[in-house]
Amino acid sequence: MSRSPAPLSTWALNISPSPTLAVDAKAKALQAAGEDVCGFAAGEPDFDTPQHIKDACIAALKSGKTKYAATPGIEPLRQAIASRYASDYGFKVAPSQVIVSPGGKFSC
Repeated sequence: MSRSPAPLSTWALNISPSPTLAVDAKAKALQAAGEDVCGFAAGEPDFDTPQHIKDACIAALKSGKTKYAATPGIEPLRQAIASRYASDYGFKVAPSQVIVSPGGKFSC
């Protein structure tokens, strides 16, 4: 027995396609056609993630770290960023001045 899917709400029917994803799809189509394209739409890198980062992600997932961290970010990461900023640019930055979030909505 098959059932028809529930009808979508008026709100859902009025959602427009994402312009960002449309531009990204166009860039990928041009690349697939052999064009030399720099896609800036989705913010997705054009290189593979380094293996040591993949390994760290796997270890984190296996240890249960599967949820977004609260903005301003986890303390060890904020400390590492502050230290790196000091060593790379010569500016002393307190970890309390560093914010790491999974996206703009969380930062707002």
